[in-house]
Amino acid sequence: MKAILPFVVLGAILLAGCREQEIVARPDPQDLTRDVSGFFCGMIVADHPGPKAQLHRKSNGEILWFPSVRDAIAFTLMPGEARDVAVIYVNDMTGYADWQSPPPNWVVIDSAHFVIGSDMTSGMGIGEAVPFGTLAAAQSFVTAHGGQIVDYKDIPDDYVFDLGPSDGGAS
Repeated sequence: MKAILPFVVLGAILLAGCREQEIVARPDPQDLTRDVSGFFCGMIVADHPGPKAQLHRKSNGEILWFPSVRDAIAFTLMPGEARDVAVIYVNDMTGYADWQSPPPNWVVIDSAHFVIGSDMTSGMGIGEAVPFGTLAAAQSFVTAHGGQIVDYKDIPDDYVFDLGPSDGGAS
């Protein structure tokens, strides 16, 4: 009996750690309106050209808006912030006709194909990480505007934090 007791205690501890985690539904993307202001800049997000981002927090359901996808990515790289992200939506620039008014289509950031280092700048006047819902659309954009296609997880930190013009991350 004494030989079994440690295994019973270990089993109880392991089972206690296996409680079901609460599954929370992913919030839907919200429409961009004129009363939405940027998290970092406080300016009206809709007034900026290029793709935008909306970040939904887990803890309180708050939505943080960014006039630049690159700004949203930078936010997630700040210490502790990535832990409170439920989902990030970015404009799917597939079929964009006007850089000043991106399509109102939203795609989850993890499923987008990004073009970095193109000749197009963000709403804040720096190089942008331009998201597309399809690889074909991203390739077409590269043909027209240059740059390279990367997945979200492969966007270099130095590209995100380089505040120079659209230059692919070089200073």
